Amino acid sequence: MATLFASRRTSAHRGSFGIVMNSLAVLGLVIAALPVVVILIMSFSGGTTLDFPPKSLSLRWYVAAIDVLFGEKSEGTMSAFSALGSSLAVGVFTMLATVLVCVPLSYALVRSGGRWRHAAELLFTLPIVFPLVVLGVAYLLMTEAFSRETGMEPGLMRLAIPHITLALPFVLRNCLSAMSGVGIDLEEAAQSLGASPLRAILHVVVPLMKPGIMAGMIFAFIISFNEFTVTFFMYTIDVRTLPIWMYSRTVSSLDPTTLAISTLIIALDVALIAWVDKLVAGKGSLF
Repeated sequence: MATLFASRRTSAHRGSFGIVMNSLAVLGLVIAALPVVVILIMSFSGGTTLDFPPKSLSLRWYVAAIDVLFGEKSEGTMSAFSALGSSLAVGVFTMLATVLVCVPLSYALVRSGGRWRHAAELLFTLPIVFPLVVLGVAYLLMTEAFSRETGMEPGLMRLAIPHITLALPFVLRNCLSAMSGVGIDLEEAAQSLGASPLRAILHVVVPLMKPGIMAGMIFAFIISFNEFTVTFFMYTIDVRTLPIWMYSRTVSSLDPTTLAISTLIIALDVALIAWVDKLVAGKGSLF
């Protein structure tokens, strides 16, 4: 009897704990998703004012967004199309540069081991905890000093270099995780069959790291494409990204067109994150 009572009490305790945890999970999900849901709903508003909830639904702002991005209004250096092109160019460059740095770095860290590996990982993690405002000011001062001393204008590189700094920790973590699963015995087997050390790395190690490399590349692109704080200090009239263009569009009054563009960006981010989930989790992915 005592055992049965204890079993029921344990089951009730577990049931209560499960309810609390599920409630907290649902609450966290609602808090995280609520701004996105509001933006999504308002992007379909049929009115000229941003009253929530909208009195009518329409696709007018999506038509306006497509016109702003690719229509007659897309010409000029200060246009949304130009800003989108800058965002894509900087994002692709950031993606490729971080991978070229992190793949050999992760190989060296995993194969060497030792205390300096943890120190190097900590060093590359600093941009995550460093205040972005201070980082933006630091890069602005360095860029201005470079332009003053050399007489050269960095162009898109003034945005790409800070974005690479911000994306490096995420790409490195993915590459390290992928590299940790590649045993050194596979390299030794390839070399015993006549492959040089470099060929063994290129034809054995790198292909096995492909899921982690691809995930890191996608994260780097997402971080670069959506970055605003540091970019706000670095942009110029001729060099600006889409988030900066959207901010300038909403300074005086909130343009509903930016809500439609925001929804398109969110859809792109969700698609890329689903791709990452598929690459990393495989058949066990959520999507």
